[in-house]
Amino acid sequence: MKTIIRKVDRGQIDKAVMAEAGEILIRGGLVAFPTETVYGLGANALDEEAAKKTYAAKGRPSDNPLIVHIAGISYLKAIAKEIPEAALKLAEKFWPGPLTMIFDKSEIVPYGTTGGLDTVAVRMPDDEIARELILAGGGYISAPSANTSGRPSTTTAQHVEEDLSGKIEMIVDGGPVEIGVESTIVDMTVVPPMILRPGAITKEMLEEEIGEVTVDKAIITPDSNIAPKAPGMKYRHYAPKADLTVVEGDVNDVIAYINDKIKEAAQKELKCGVIATKETEDRYRDADVKCAGTREDEMTIAAGLYRILREFDDDSVDVIYSEAFYSDGIGSAVMNRLLKAAGHHIVNV
Repeated sequence: MKTIIRKVDRGQIDKAVMAEAGEILIRGGLVAFPTETVYGLGANALDEEAAKKTYAAKGRPSDNPLIVHIAGISYLKAIAKEIPEAALKLAEKFWPGPLTMIFDKSEIVPYGTTGGLDTVAVRMPDDEIARELILAGGGYISAPSANTSGRPSTTTAQHVEEDLSGKIEMIVDGGPVEIGVESTIVDMTVVPPMILRPGAITKEMLEEEIGEVTVDKAIITPDSNIAPKAPGMKYRHYAPKADLTVVEGDVNDVIAYINDKIKEAAQKELKCGVIATKETEDRYRDADVKCAGTREDEMTIAAGLYRILREFDDDSVDVIYSEAFYSDGIGSAVMNRLLKAAGHHIVNV
């Protein structure tokens, strides 16, 4: 299969490209496209066979649910059995945007899309290209991250091409994404609602709108053998090829520990990568040091994380050490992704 790549300008979206991509989706094909979070691998969410193609292209376990993307709140009624009042409040505030909500599914949503679950995850993306494509493709597009399963998610069309060229029909190139980590996922089938994956919409932001919101303990602990309730909960995700270790503690202790590990790697003739910040990057020596952003604005760290992990693959590093990122807001999402990438290998110093 030859993968077509079409560039699209958000300021002047080419309707012909959207129609071409939409036709591919309607007939059961796969199209990668940008959202504000990461690039998604789009398929007709109501087509069981299209879901199977999605899993095959990604090499993704079939019990890992897919998020259904919609372009308007009116589309939600057909795929959700019940829409709680709290969900409507969150939709009014955060849709379109990086928020996914889980509902009991209606009969028209196939189990192939939901990973065998009786619930469906739904999001309305803020990206103009994404919404145009959803409408052109029939209104319901399932879209996990457009990457090989387990690898760092894709934040550019070039990343998608590296992973999926020859496996999907089209890539819509809308340039780099804005946020860089996947959406917040909230389970609306329980009371109080529960965060299953952190993202740019934080617990504090949710609670301002609807009151108490809990957090699933699985977010910060190793995965279990229980079937995942939401995308990304069960399996190792976002992983570079090299072994990754997250180091937490006092900043000076973390830097000293990582510098010792750099020396150990050099003695073994191993190439060492380091994920640092603007505040600390100059304090590491004799390593492949990459600046993830500044702690003064952790949105910059979120935006650069997956790109950095892929750059380490390109650089053929043997081991990677990363500073930890703990804070309210997007920092918790960054840490969640790092722990997934590291297989929960974390060192306290």
